[in-house]
Amino acid sequence: MTAIKHALQRDIFTPNDERLLSIVNVCKAGKKKKNCFLCATVTTERPVQVRVVKVKKSDKGDFYKRQMAWELRDLAEVDAKDASKENPEFDLHFEKVYRWVASSTAEKNSFISCIWKLNQRYLRKKVEFVNVSSQLLEESVPSGESQSVAGGDEDALDDYQELNAREEQDIEGMMEVCEYAISNAETFAEKLSKELQVLDGANIHSIMASEKQVNILMQLLDEALSEVDTIEGKMSSYEEMLQSVKEQMDQISQSNRLIQISNTNNGKLLDEIQFLVNYMDLSKGHIRALQEGDLSSSKGIEACINASEALLQCMNVALRPGHEKLMSVKQQQHLFTELRDTFSRRLTNHLNNVFVHQGHDQSSVLSQHMAELTLPKHSPLHRDLLHYAKLMEWLKNTQREKYEGLSRTYVDYMTRLYEREIKDFFEVAKIKMAGTAKEGKGNKFATLPRKESAFKQETESLHGSSGKLTGSTSSLNKLAVQSSSSRRSQSSSLLDMGNMSASDLDVADRTKFDKIFEQVLSELEPLCLAEQDFISKFFKLQQHPTLAQGEVEESDGVVPSRQPPPGEYRHFISSTEKDMVRLMMNKVFQSIETELNSLITLGDKIDTFHSLYMLVKMSHHVWTAENVDPASYLSTTLGNVLVTVKRNFDKCISGQIRQMEEVKISKKSKVGILPFVAGFEEFAELAETIFRNAERRGDLDKAYVKLIRAVFMNVEKVANESQKTPRDVVMMENFHHIFSTLSHLKISCLETERREAKHKYTDHLQSYVINSLGQPLEKLNHFFEGVEARVAQGVREDEVSYQLAFNKQELRKVIKEYPGKEVKKGLDNLYKKMDKHLCEEESLLQVVWHSMQDEFIRQYKHFEGLIGRCYPGSGITMEFTIGDMLEYFSSIAQSH
Repeated sequence: MTAIKHALQRDIFTPNDERLLSIVNVCKAGKKKKNCFLCATVTTERPVQVRVVKVKKSDKGDFYKRQMAWELRDLAEVDAKDASKENPEFDLHFEKVYRWVASSTAEKNSFISCIWKLNQRYLRKKVEFVNVSSQLLEESVPSGESQSVAGGDEDALDDYQELNAREEQDIEGMMEVCEYAISNAETFAEKLSKELQVLDGANIHSIMASEKQVNILMQLLDEALSEVDTIEGKMSSYEEMLQSVKEQMDQISQSNRLIQISNTNNGKLLDEIQFLVNYMDLSKGHIRALQEGDLSSSKGIEACINASEALLQCMNVALRPGHEKLMSVKQQQHLFTELRDTFSRRLTNHLNNVFVHQGHDQSSVLSQHMAELTLPKHSPLHRDLLHYAKLMEWLKNTQREKYEGLSRTYVDYMTRLYEREIKDFFEVAKIKMAGTAKEGKGNKFATLPRKESAFKQETESLHGSSGKLTGSTSSLNKLAVQSSSSRRSQSSSLLDMGNMSASDLDVADRTKFDKIFEQVLSELEPLCLAEQDFISKFFKLQQHPTLAQGEVEESDGVVPSRQPPPGEYRHFISSTEKDMVRLMMNKVFQSIETELNSLITLGDKIDTFHSLYMLVKMSHHVWTAENVDPASYLSTTLGNVLVTVKRNFDKCISGQIRQMEEVKISKKSKVGILPFVAGFEEFAELAETIFRNAERRGDLDKAYVKLIRAVFMNVEKVANESQKTPRDVVMMENFHHIFSTLSHLKISCLETERREAKHKYTDHLQSYVINSLGQPLEKLNHFFEGVEARVAQGVREDEVSYQLAFNKQELRKVIKEYPGKEVKKGLDNLYKKMDKHLCEEESLLQVVWHSMQDEFIRQYKHFEGLIGRCYPGSGITMEFTIGDMLEYFSSIAQSH
C-alpha cells in the first residue's frame, strides 16, 4: 500500500500541487467488484483546499488515472455503519449518498480517522460522523483536543515530504565524498555521527567564550534601570504640575461656555424681535389707505391695493411656536382683523354702488339699439371694474363670504340687465323675420289662407316667396295636389312653379333669413366671450382647479403664509373655479338658450327648409367656439341649441318622407313625374347650395339616403296602385328623372342609388317595350310562341310543320292576317297609345319609340329564323320586310 501511495503521489497529485494524506482500497457496494482508491488530499498552496479523490487503474495499462473528485466541504455525513463490530462498509454523503466497501476494516478506520482530523482542522467540525467508534475519535477529548489535532495532523501531513533542489545537491555532494555511502550505509552513518559530535563541541566552546561579553551586557542593563528610575521621578513631578493647570483650564472653559450660551440666546431673541417687527408691522400710510383711501380714483385704488397686499402679508405670516402668547402679537392681530373688516366693508359697499351706477348708464344706451339688430357693448363697464380686480382677489383670500355676496350681487344685477337686452335683441330679430314673411303679400298667391294640414293649398309662404315649393307644407306635398288636374295643365303648372322657386324673390327671402340668423349668432358670440373673460379676470377665476386657501409657494424673500381656518372658505371649497365660471355664466345668460330656441322655432314655422340654413350656421359657430375654448359657456350653449336645430332638421326630413307615403294619385289622369320626385330634386339642389363646404355634411348625406330610399319605395308603391298609366311607364319615367337629377348634382354618397335608378329605368323601359310590341302582331306572336313551346317539349324543329295546329297552311293563314298596311296601322295605334301613357316633362317618347323599333326588328329576325328552321324549303316569308318596318317607324314618328 505504501508503494501505491508513493506512486499516486508522484504520478497524480504532485503535478497538481497536492499532497496525499490517506488512501483506502474500495469497491462499490452491491455491484461487481471493481476496485478503486479513495484518496484524502490537501493542496500545497494557500488557501488550503481539501478533497476526496477517486482514483482508478487504467484498463489499457498499469498507470492510474483521476476519475472523480469531491470537495470535503460538500461532505455532509460519514456513516461507518457499525461502531462496535468490524465492518468494512461505509457511506459518504455528498450531493448524493455513495456506498463503499473497503478491502479491510483497518484501511477504512485509517481513512475515516484522517477525514475526521481534516474536518477538525479545516472545516471546524462541519462534517457529521455517524456509527464511528470513539477510539477513532479519541482526540475529541477537550483537554487534549488542540494538541492532538495539531500533532496528529502534522504527523500525518509530514509522513512524506519531497526534497527540494538544494537538499538534493547537498546529499549528492556528501555521497560523492563518501563513495562507500551506498555500499556501506553503517560506515557512512558512523562518519556522519563523528562529524556531528565535532560540531557540537565547537558550539560549546563558542558559548563559553561569550560569557565575558554577557557579564558586560548585564552591567549595562543595571545602569539603564537606574536611569529609568530617575526619569520616572521627574515625570511624576511634571504630572502634578499639569494637574493643577488642567483644573484651571476647566474653570476657564466652563466660563466661556456660559458666555457663548448667553450670546446665542441674545442673538435668537434679536432675530425673533426683528422677525415680528419686519413682518407684523404695518405702516401708517397703509393703515390710512385702508381706513380712508379713495376707491373712486386711480391713485386711491393703487394705494388701497398696496395697503391690502401688505395687510394680507402681515396676517398670513407663519408665526413660530410661542408667538401667539405674546401680548404685542395679539394686539397686532386684533388691529389687522379690524382693518380687514373695515376695508372689506368699504370695498363691498363701493363696488355695489359701482354696479348700480354703471347699470343706469348702460340702460340709457338700450334705446339706441332697438332699431338695429345689435347688442349693447359692455366693454366700458368691464374696463372700469377691472381696476378693482386685485382688490377682488384680496377680498376672495380674506373675506370669502363678502366676496361671494359681491359676486352674487353682480350676477343678479347683470342677469336682469342682460335678460332685458337679449329679450329686446331677439324681439328685433323676430320682427325682421316676420317682416320678411310679410313682404310678398302682394303676389298672386299671398291672398290664400295658410293651413298646416297636408295637400290643402297649391302654394303658400310666410316670407313672401311667389309660388314657392317649401313652407309649412313642403314642395312634395303641394305638387301632389296638382296630380288631380289634367296631365298637360299639371306639367305647365310644375314648370311655372319651378321657375318661381328659383326667382330672385325666393333667393332674396332665404338669403335675408340667413343673414338675420348669422347676425344674431355673430352678436351673441363676442358678448358671451367678453363677459366670460371679464368674470374670469375680475373674480380671479382661472380655468384650473382652485388651490386651498393660503397655499402659497415659498420663495426667496417671501414669508410662507399660514393655513387659514376652514370656516373662511366654506362655499365652493370642493368645486373648481372652472365650474364657478360656468355657473355664473349660466345665471347671467340664462335667457339666451330659451330665446335662441324660440327664434329657431319661428324660423322653422316660416319655412321648414330654414332648418338647413340654421344647421349649417349653428354648426360653424359651435366649431369656432370649441376651437377658442371647448369648455366655454358659449360652446356649451350653442352645442345644446345645435341639438335642437338638428332635431328640427330630422323632423323636416321625416315630414318629407311622411308626405311621400301619404301621396294619392288620380285614377282618371296619367301619373307622369310624381310630385315627391320633383320635390326631391328641388331639395337636393337647395341643400347642395347651402351645405357647400359645411362642417355637418355628414348629416345631409344621411338625410339624402333616407329620402332617396323613401322616394324609391313610394315610386314603386304608386306604380303598383296606378290604374290609368302602366306600372312600367310610371317606374321608367320617374327613375329616369331620378337618374338625371343624381347625375347632374353628382352627390357622392348617392352614387349607388344613381346606378340603381339607371338600372330600374332600363329594366322597365325594356319591359314596357316588350309588352307593348305583343299588341300589333298579337296572333303572330301567339303562333310562334306555340312553335317554341313544341320545340321545348322535345319535338324536332323540322317536324313542327307536321303538327296539326302548326302546319304550313296555318302559318300562311296567320301571316296573311298581317300585311304591311295592317302592321303600319297597328304601329300607329301603338304610337298613339304610348303618347297617352308618357308625360311631356321627361321627353321619353322618341327614346321609347326607337327602342320599340329595335325590339320589333329583333322579333322579325327571330320569326324568320324560326320559319327557316321549322319550315325549311316551304318558301314562306313575311308580308313585309325590314326596310318596310324602318319606313313605317319613321313615317309614324314624323306624322306625330
